[in-house]
Amino acid sequence: MINAPARLRRVGLFGGSFDPVHVAHVALAREALEQLALDELRWMPVGVPWQKARALAPAAHRAAMVELAMAGEPRFRLERIELDRPGPTYTVETVRALRAAEPAVEWTLVLGEDQYAGLHTWQGWQELLAGVRLAVAGRPGVGRPPHADVARAARDAVALPPMTVSSSDVRARLAKGLPIEGLVPDAVARYIARHRLYLPHAATA
Repeated sequence: MINAPARLRRVGLFGGSFDPVHVAHVALAREALEQLALDELRWMPVGVPWQKARALAPAAHRAAMVELAMAGEPRFRLERIELDRPGPTYTVETVRALRAAEPAVEWTLVLGEDQYAGLHTWQGWQELLAGVRLAVAGRPGVGRPPHADVARAARDAVALPPMTVSSSDVRARLAKGLPIEGLVPDAVARYIARHRLYLPHAATA
């Protein structure tokens, strides 16, 4: 009897600056796990983002906050590949490396609608689309349609409850000395306070 081929593991890639990670990130990650029937979801903090002009918080802090946000879900994992790679971060290079290292995986790239709309501006986006399946989560206020070639690629939808929190809002509140309770996981809020992150002219420790 011929054995049936082994099922590929389904792994989601959830990238971002996570500067800082907030409750909407956590909600999207959990919904992606369940709605897409993923075996694992890897949080992938960006190293040096080529499309962001502003400086990010140090990678060590952003990785530590993501690890705090992931706590309690064994199917979450921190993926350090982009943090450890020198130079600008390109998702296509990341996916190329992961596919080579783990060929028995079906990779799903989890995106917000804003990232989906701008995907055609990413380096090597055609190769990227050939190497992953897309999963797109709705985001309030994003009305731009994707590029026609991107729209033709297979994709799944991830339904999310309306959530308007963003990392920029959290940073702005911290810069003004306003509370952030309910916007980030409690452990992340304590970490930010302990290390005095995102304060005007505050040194990070």
